[in-house]
Amino acid sequence: MKSVAHYEYKHAEQPHWNRYLVPPIMRLAGEIRPGMRVLDIGCGNGYIASLFLGHGCRVVGVDPSESGIRHARSAYPEARFEIDIATPDLRERLGEEPFDLVSSAEVAEHVYDADAWAQSASNALQPGGRFVVTTPYHGYIKNIVIAASGRWDHHHTSLRTGEHIKFWSRRTMAALLERNGFRVAGFLGAGRAAYLWKSMVMAAERMGD
Repeated sequence: MKSVAHYEYKHAEQPHWNRYLVPPIMRLAGEIRPGMRVLDIGCGNGYIASLFLGHGCRVVGVDPSESGIRHARSAYPEARFEIDIATPDLRERLGEEPFDLVSSAEVAEHVYDADAWAQSASNALQPGGRFVVTTPYHGYIKNIVIAASGRWDHHHTSLRTGEHIKFWSRRTMAALLERNGFRVAGFLGAGRAAYLWKSMVMAAERMGD
């Protein structure tokens, strides 16, 4: 845990990026029913978890940020929030039954072992369960625009603690999910014009054992 950069949260209010991510997340989550079991990996301050709580779901959230979990527990006491990270045995450590839905918003760009992150979701889901992922979008056209504008070093900076260490395209994220037991079931761009999206939202279903 000490090797993970801990983002500091000041409150439990909606993060700025949630304004353009929430609609596609909820759209790709599919039918949300009261009583559904939802795991939010990288839950931060609990805001996205709260959206599922509002639909009557039973929600568990994990994040390495102590401040994020503290705010989440205070704002949404009806959910379970734990300081933890995404590893394949996450569900076992939590002592939870398989989940119907796993969400993970703006996390994949920060993880060193992306397969372990994907496996944490796969192992947490029941067969046929859905995984909804968001991460900053990188594709051919956007990369050309970033380079042509002279913003490449700024966009991909390594000079700030806790910045992005993975840069995902639709193709590479799909490949990661598929090799970890998922079938891609949906894709939406989020923020800005098409193919210059700030982020992408992808839904995948866990294949049966």
